[in-house]
Amino acid sequence: MGLLNIFSSIRDRVDKFLNEKNVVTDFLGTLEEKTGIRKKILAVGAVSFTGLYLVYGYGAALLCNLIGFAYPAYYSIKAIESPSKEDDTKWLTYWVVYGVFSLGEFFSDIFLYWFPFYYAFKCLFLLWCMAPIAWNGSQIIYNKVVRPIFLRHEAAVDDLVSDIGGRAMSAAENLTREVLSTLIRNKALVTPGPSDAPSEAKGLPSSSATKVAPSESSEEQP
Repeated sequence: MGLLNIFSSIRDRVDKFLNEKNVVTDFLGTLEEKTGIRKKILAVGAVSFTGLYLVYGYGAALLCNLIGFAYPAYYSIKAIESPSKEDDTKWLTYWVVYGVFSLGEFFSDIFLYWFPFYYAFKCLFLLWCMAPIAWNGSQIIYNKVVRPIFLRHEAAVDDLVSDIGGRAMSAAENLTREVLSTLIRNKALVTPGPSDAPSEAKGLPSSSATKVAPSESSEEQP
């Protein structure tokens, strides 16, 4: 009975999604008009093709990440725009679990890459985390793993973040002060001093002196 409820919930959610107005349903509607095949059958075929591609196709990592990102991002935006806060909490929980999973995958990807059907299992895991069911994966992982660890180390993490933030602000202030002092010092070296103009004037011969010299020499000749 539990499995029937799960499949019924998934089917209702898929039907609701296919009846909504969005890019995917518009594309499926266009295909339905051109081929005469119902949107639901087209969606099932697309899902089947995606599953086979995740197992045998090239670029399965990109496709898997798009599946884990595109659908939750779409419904996260809808949750932000809706007045209810329950869906906000749901998708925030998903993104926390997604971030923790991505961080762990970053350090273990070199080993997991060689695991058979890894991206197919990863896609199933992400679908479980975003599934509209009572035992949603993101809720279970957050409540059983992430939340207890966070509450246990919350004070230490806050102190660490505060210390790092204080050091970063201090480093930024010191760097800004050094840059400003360097600019002021360079400007003082480039700008000419007030005593340079008179010295140049003294070094040049005056025009009046050059004019008087020939007249004096002409008077001395007789």
